[in-house]
Amino acid sequence: MQTLADYRILDTPEESAFDDIVEVASLICEAPISVINFIDRDRQWFKSEKGLGVRETPLDISICAHAILQPGLFIIPDTTLDPRFANNPLVTGEPHLRFYAGALLESQDGYPLGTLCVLDYQPRELSERQRFALQALANQVMAHLELMQAHREQAELIRELETARHDLAKRAATDPLTGLLNRRAFEQRLNQEVALMQRGAPPAALMLIDLDLFKTVNDTLGHQAGDEVLVRFTELCREVFRQADVIGRWGGEEFVVMLPRSSVAEAHLAAERLHQILATTAMLDDISPPLYITASIGICSLTGSSNLDECLQKTDELLYQAKDQGRNRTVCEPQGTPPQH
Repeated sequence: MQTLADYRILDTPEESAFDDIVEVASLICEAPISVINFIDRDRQWFKSEKGLGVRETPLDISICAHAILQPGLFIIPDTTLDPRFANNPLVTGEPHLRFYAGALLESQDGYPLGTLCVLDYQPRELSERQRFALQALANQVMAHLELMQAHREQAELIRELETARHDLAKRAATDPLTGLLNRRAFEQRLNQEVALMQRGAPPAALMLIDLDLFKTVNDTLGHQAGDEVLVRFTELCREVFRQADVIGRWGGEEFVVMLPRSSVAEAHLAAERLHQILATTAMLDDISPPLYITASIGICSLTGSSNLDECLQKTDELLYQAKDQGRNRTVCEPQGTPPQH
């Protein structure tokens, strides 16, 4: 039963490959009825049939259930003369079966699963050529089942490999602590955005964030507490910034954010929201007094003509200006002198 289930053939739709085998078996054996059947727990189910008009019958009236207990071909020249089948409803009533020949459908492990059989309304025999052909066709049924199973296993393996490849790519691009893009992945995303701007997309803003006096957290509370602060800060960033904004961990306690289709002024507003939420959100709740942190932020514009190295260096300089001015503030790239009227 388990081997049969592993082939996943039961209750599948009709398929031309099996229908063709049934048709050829009927022609070669000159039999009006031909069936590919599998013996389930309480029924025999027909993958393909010619001349019966049904897809399954109860197991207690199955001739094939006896056939799978015999090696090789199982032939009953006249069912009315065989005490095992003389009183079978399929023999005594419609369709009045008189002749049966079944070739075993056997798994590679040697388990009998069903038969390819031909039936007739008259007592008869098969020639040696017909016997050979019937068994050869049964072998083709199993070969096709094995091929289908191999294709399923291959497809499953491909899915597993794709999942593993996706996971590896994600791990390679993701900071393991915060789940944000790591530096390399962020730089790739930055290059993509610049390429879009070179083709006409609106400018963006680039923001570099440094958590103030973070070393003190690690030194006084331990690195585990420091990691918890970084994770909590990441959660706050996801609340403050838009879904379209790209957040990365630049290294240590430094974070970087690219805000597509945003001016420096719009990015400044987002930075102010971050300052406000940091001022009212404890980073560690299980200590007394609760721990609050601040951040220093530098912001510059990003356009299609930007040199990324220079832009990142400029943002870093603005960040350190914020630190030199007393921390817990944002310094933006100057946006030029307003026109005189």
